[in-house]
Amino acid sequence: MTKSEIILIGAGGHATSCIDVIEQQDKFKIAGLIGNEVELGKIVCGYRVFGVDKDLPELLKQYNNAHIAIGQINTEKRNNIYSRVLELGFTIPTIISPYTYVSEHADIGKGNIIMHGVIINAGVRIGDGCIINSRALIEHDVQIEYGCHISTNSTLNGNVKIGSGTFIGSSTCVKDNISIGKNCIIGMGLSIRKDLKDKSRFTG
Repeated sequence: MTKSEIILIGAGGHATSCIDVIEQQDKFKIAGLIGNEVELGKIVCGYRVFGVDKDLPELLKQYNNAHIAIGQINTEKRNNIYSRVLELGFTIPTIISPYTYVSEHADIGKGNIIMHGVIINAGVRIGDGCIINSRALIEHDVQIEYGCHISTNSTLNGNVKIGSGTFIGSSTCVKDNISIGKNCIIGMGLSIRKDLKDKSRFTG
């Protein structure tokens, strides 16, 4: 069966992790990467950076699928690029590692990447354009809105709500029934036991 081609937008460290998940999922063929001017010609895990952002309208004539392979603490840049790529007309499929568990009773949106070792339990709802990074545990009935980054080895316990554009740092644990607002930045290795308002910064 011929695999659909996909381009990756981003050529940094997170892109290497995305490449590995896409290869293991074995659903798409990676055509190449989009980076910045100084990255043109760079080889990332065997794939060439063959374009920059301004080339995307022309590339759409050849490639239908794209993935936003940019992972940052400030999610605004990634989410702006995600919106622009959709407006151009690309399809942004959800990428799910075969080495993860997603309950049949979970609702996963579009344009997400769910990386190796993740567990997503029943009743979970994840919006579009999120990163659920390696070994994250998303417990029952958690709600994660658009454009969040849930970092490596983090734990969201039952009924947690995460607002759009929020970053949760590695190995952070969020107590059950806690609500975290939009566009928050939560540092690594923390214990979140109280609700946090929009745009909160909690770094310990």
